[in-house]
Amino acid sequence: MKRLLSLAVAAALSTGVMAENIAITGGKVLTQTAQGTIENGTVLIKDDKIEKVTAGGNVPAGYTRVDASGKVVTPGFVGALTSLGLVEVSSWAGEVDSSAGVTPVSTTGAALDVTYAINPDSTLIDVSRIEGVTSAATTVQYTDMLFHGQGAVISLDDNAEILKNKAFMVVNVDGNSADSHGGSRAALWVTLEALFDEVRSTKSVPSLTSSWDGINARADIKALKGVVSGDVPLFIEADRAADIRQVLAFKKRHPAMHLVLLHGVEAWRVADELAEAGVPVILDPQLNLPGNFEQLGATLHNAARLEEAGVKVAIGMETHNIRLAAQHAGNAVANGLSYEGGIASLTSVPAAILGVDGQVGSLAPGKRADVVIWSGDPLEVTEVAEQVYIEGEAIEMSSRQTKLRDRYMKLTEQPAGVTSHYVKP
Repeated sequence: MKRLLSLAVAAALSTGVMAENIAITGGKVLTQTAQGTIENGTVLIKDDKIEKVTAGGNVPAGYTRVDASGKVVTPGFVGALTSLGLVEVSSWAGEVDSSAGVTPVSTTGAALDVTYAINPDSTLIDVSRIEGVTSAATTVQYTDMLFHGQGAVISLDDNAEILKNKAFMVVNVDGNSADSHGGSRAALWVTLEALFDEVRSTKSVPSLTSSWDGINARADIKALKGVVSGDVPLFIEADRAADIRQVLAFKKRHPAMHLVLLHGVEAWRVADELAEAGVPVILDPQLNLPGNFEQLGATLHNAARLEEAGVKVAIGMETHNIRLAAQHAGNAVANGLSYEGGIASLTSVPAAILGVDGQVGSLAPGKRADVVIWSGDPLEVTEVAEQVYIEGEAIEMSSRQTKLRDRYMKLTEQPAGVTSHYVKP
């Protein structure tokens, strides 16, 4: 079946005109829309967009048919938070754009803009997309400043097209951040409140010719106004239940702000309050052992308990291992998260959190044709993404990792009686 699929895709690629119109037929289609799951569904792709999803195998004339019988078809996964395109090897001696130091233009980090730094040639993009991730949020990961700059949502196509710039902002309020900003949460939260109070009380960004002695730099004020108005989501990282309660108190003081809890190892302890406040959570469901005293409540049931309380949960963090997001969601399902919640945590929920649900995250008419054909259940580690489409184009299913694998596998193809490795005489 894999070979049939490959041949069908090859045919689609060999005829440029027909490649614009594709019909993926016979698969189990998880639409992530009101259509739900469609057995023996047909996904029609026209002009790089999803045209429609139907039951049965009727295909209009002019479409290249791709047989997905016995397979599962999903929207492309959305990486909820990564540094894709900003980092290749974090310990490299050269410039690593996922790290940012202090600069005169920004005293808080809010003004940093990752759209200037994204490198489409990062090998991590290929590594991620052949595992079914077709778009991702990306931002600065390490900084000495309070905020991690303005993040963007990118497509994992060959150009790393920006789907949304200035899409979100990250701030950390855990113990490590408190240690770097005053040495105590007592200083950290007061600083945070003062920064936003200043933004709110400053009606317009001070010009370069006017005097300004604020704690925010001019460029920071401009960036933070979007957060204050709620147009730009603020991702707040916290693990300890006490810190998460401070996040919820912050939400009550600033109801217009659009808050998202990040990491949230002990979020399950505050699940009802998070649900009542309408605060979604982006988490790593694999954490079941405390890495420090702020994670004593770590459990594999975190995602399930949040879902049970009515909290929207997204899964898909970290740059180098975003390819494992499906595996993480599968483990969350094995520990109580519903299967539907597991798929949504990789698709529709992160798309909605990032404000790109009008483009990606589901197979709905008019959305980008980011589609994945899986060999079977995508949450099973034994199944693979057999073909990924980004904007209706079948991508080459290879990466630096697969090329290295193939290169060294050939070394084992030796004549009979000849070993591929050194044997001590």
